[in-house]
Amino acid sequence: MPESGQKTTQGHITEPAPVVTAARRTGLLVTLVLGGLTALPPLSMDMYLPALPEVTGALRAPAATVQLTLTACLAGMALGQLVVGPMSDKWGRRRPLLVGMAVYVLATAVCALAPTAELLIGFRLLQGLAGAAGIVIARAVVRDLYDGVEMARFFSTLMLISGVAPIIAPLIGGQILRLTDWRGVFHVLTVIGVLLTLVVWRFLHETLPPERRHEGGVGQALRTMRGLLADRVFTGYMLTGGLAFAALFAYISASPFVIQDLYGASPQTFSLLFGLNSVGLVAVGQINGKLLVGRVSLDKALGFGLGTILLASVALTLMTTGVFGETGLAPIAAGLFVLMSAMGLAMPNTNAQALMRTPHAAGSASALLGTSSFLIGAVASPLVGIAGEHTAVPMAVVQLGCAVLALACFLGLCRPWRTEAQAGPA
Repeated sequence: MPESGQKTTQGHITEPAPVVTAARRTGLLVTLVLGGLTALPPLSMDMYLPALPEVTGALRAPAATVQLTLTACLAGMALGQLVVGPMSDKWGRRRPLLVGMAVYVLATAVCALAPTAELLIGFRLLQGLAGAAGIVIARAVVRDLYDGVEMARFFSTLMLISGVAPIIAPLIGGQILRLTDWRGVFHVLTVIGVLLTLVVWRFLHETLPPERRHEGGVGQALRTMRGLLADRVFTGYMLTGGLAFAALFAYISASPFVIQDLYGASPQTFSLLFGLNSVGLVAVGQINGKLLVGRVSLDKALGFGLGTILLASVALTLMTTGVFGETGLAPIAAGLFVLMSAMGLAMPNTNAQALMRTPHAAGSASALLGTSSFLIGAVASPLVGIAGEHTAVPMAVVQLGCAVLALACFLGLCRPWRTEAQAGPA
């Protein structure tokens, strides 16, 4: 492993990159900033979740339409990453990030004023497009600074910081609803966006030196992405991570209605359960980073996580379809807790394995990883509401389908039993 700040090219150590060396010396500060950027998407979605039933009444829109406000934000984050990722490979990480953050703040402020569901959906789309900058560039910065097992460990550490967001976001959202209406959630998100933009401007230094940037335009970016997709193993990890995320997002999209409308829980109870599930995800992510990485292969940890997600989704499907008779909230909550916790093995390890294969185009690779996850999640979101608000079966069935497909992609494309899958593309 080369020393901090040294880069390798086809196995040879080159001269240390001064910008990267300086960035790595900031250690904890960089971790906190990147954690804040990756926390922005769960803040944007999860703080809003307890308000979904209220929004349906306030805007006089059906639940399926209001769920499209989540889908629009997710689709925007997916498409935005395809643009911002290659831009960051060409112009560096800072400039695209700061522009994206500024637009995010403006879009979020307008969401707070939206008079109709249709307008809210439109500006949630813009919010997602702009917020994509934080997601994709945070991953690219990690790839700029770290490699190998060290990168996998950093992703797990990042999950600890960003994992605080889904824990506290619904809790904050529930408390905001006690003081004001759903629009107050977007007012708070606007303030958070402003603060994070100022922190990025002040403390996040450039991590991609000019000599490592790509000068090509859209055509070059498309050729780079096509080359990445031609790598079977990279594509396998990309699809595996995307499908696992879709199972997670099926829970995010459906749980406010399942927990509150179907089982009669209050917004505060829902927020507590959601926070507990997020604690499970963060805890398993830390077990992965602190105990498993370096002792157990990333593929073995990933395989165990996918298997656990599959078993949890099978149990949820059996419970929601009535195989075990009438099921209360506690067993459903337990199944969701296991599913969410297992994401702590699936998400950091798919990202690390995929990005280890792409040191030459971290921005574009990060864009593809994020886009696939958010697009597949955007498809899953409306499916969970297809049978209305009074059944949890669609949520469980979507989760089961995603888990089966994720495991199939992992085994069929990544072929983890073959050692060359760890060595990078030919």
